[in-house]
Amino acid sequence: MSFKTPVSVLVVIHTPSLDVLLLERASHPGFWQSVTGSLEGNERPTQAAVREVAEETGIACSPTDLHDWRLSNRFEIFPQWRARYAEGVTHNTEHVFGLCVPEQPISIAPDEHLAWRWLPWRDAAAACFSWTNRDAILMLGLSAAPAAQPRDNPDKDSRE
Repeated sequence: MSFKTPVSVLVVIHTPSLDVLLLERASHPGFWQSVTGSLEGNERPTQAAVREVAEETGIACSPTDLHDWRLSNRFEIFPQWRARYAEGVTHNTEHVFGLCVPEQPISIAPDEHLAWRWLPWRDAAAACFSWTNRDAILMLGLSAAPAAQPRDNPDKDSRE
């Protein structure tokens, strides 16, 4: 049996207006998440992110399309998923990336996901079961929200 590597990627796919793509896990209906996946073989995190985005969504991207957040999370692997890892492995290190794309239809991998949806960033964060995913989406929204929201008309007289 081949075990998963306890090093993974999280890719927050979003639109310029900060709608975030979420996928519902096939093995756990009701669990919504961004694109995730473990590194395979000698992959670098960026290579794994490109591969996972293509496999899970059908979106073709290159390493230069990804924004490496230079953020890693270390977390305890949920007990229901530990059998996928070698004996004694209890924690995973996750590398976080962002990918900005136009809103588009998604081609999910039916063995991995049941459904997909685009949600405004706050709603997407609230829908995630993973704290690292939730926090990444909140970071995206809080750092970019002012730039993504409509600005007041500078030509309008503020006394009106």
